[in-house]
Amino acid sequence: MGKQISPSPRPETWLMINKAYRDARPPIGLNVQNHWEQIYGTKEPEAVSWYQPHLEISLELIERAAPDFSASIIDVGGVESTLVDDLLADGYKNVTVLDVSWTAIDVSKKRLGEASEHVKWLVTDITKAELPSRAYDVWHDRAVFHFLTAIDERTAYVRQVAHAVKPGGHVIVSTFGLEGPTKCSGLDVVRYDAESLHKEFGVHFHLLDHIEELHRTPFGTVQQFLYCLCRVE
Repeated sequence: MGKQISPSPRPETWLMINKAYRDARPPIGLNVQNHWEQIYGTKEPEAVSWYQPHLEISLELIERAAPDFSASIIDVGGVESTLVDDLLADGYKNVTVLDVSWTAIDVSKKRLGEASEHVKWLVTDITKAELPSRAYDVWHDRAVFHFLTAIDERTAYVRQVAHAVKPGGHVIVSTFGLEGPTKCSGLDVVRYDAESLHKEFGVHFHLLDHIEELHRTPFGTVQQFLYCLCRVE
């Protein structure tokens, strides 16, 4: 199903790549970028464990949070997900996709074709991104937050959400549940239940709902995901 995985490029190779793009592409932490560029550069979209043809729970929660098709939505860690396809097909007109990987973004653009011109694309590390203030009605993240194993990374992430989401806006974050994997794509993750995930965000985020999902991977294994829907007070 996926491409044959080749040996990891040497560090100097990535430095040359980044140098070639330095005028057109913003600087990103090399360690983070290198890891995900290798993942998306060596695997087909359907060959990663979190792949789903359609993110049905995410779509349901977004539609609940933002029934108005003019709502501003940001998909953090959108990678090669088809969520953006389905949002556009549903009629949403103001969609931003953010990811740390140029490769993943390029795959999504190619898949969408001309429709990609109706999407704003951001390539950056979410903990270091320069996002506009109070710009988004909905913040969506499926499977990014659980990779933030350091307290300072999670603090930076929550600060970004508080800065970028409008008061009264909604935040949808999905992580591995307490019975989910302890590692993913070679990296450690943090597992959550609804209470512990909400605690990371604090009292200014009102927990409206949570959903648990047993996701069947393309390899036939099962991963427990947790989705939390919050409103920014």
